[in-house]
Amino acid sequence: MAIKNYSTTISAVQTVGEIQGILAAHGAKSVMMNYDERREPCAVMFIAETPLGDRLFKLPANIEAFQAVLQRQKVKCDREQATKVAWRNIKDWVAAQMALLETAMVTFDEIFLPYMADKTGTTVYQLYSGGDLPLISDGRGQ
Repeated sequence: MAIKNYSTTISAVQTVGEIQGILAAHGAKSVMMNYDERREPCAVMFIAETPLGDRLFKLPANIEAFQAVLQRQKVKCDREQATKVAWRNIKDWVAAQMALLETAMVTFDEIFLPYMADKTGTTVYQLYSGGDLPLISDGRGQ
């Protein structure tokens, strides 16, 4: 079975616009796009109010990972199609998370915690995966 949205024809730019609209409708104060060297969208950055004040979030798109999955699934696709599929799936995920937010099951910062970024754009997940944010002790109190 192929990954969701594998056959989308909707451009990445249009989908990113939809993501921006979803985030703005749910309280994002500012939404900005980052582009890579190919001038393709590679991350959505946004500011949202949290109980601890305004925070920056960076939601990246790993196009290479999507392209690799599509190729393993024998779906014919070039980088442009992988970009479309990646952003469409991210949009679906953001929309699903906003549905949970609307039910008050979660808070904005709870949903996007791994994507919360510091002033340099480094996310909580990147800090954690790089060993710079140890969240779990190793059993020895460290």
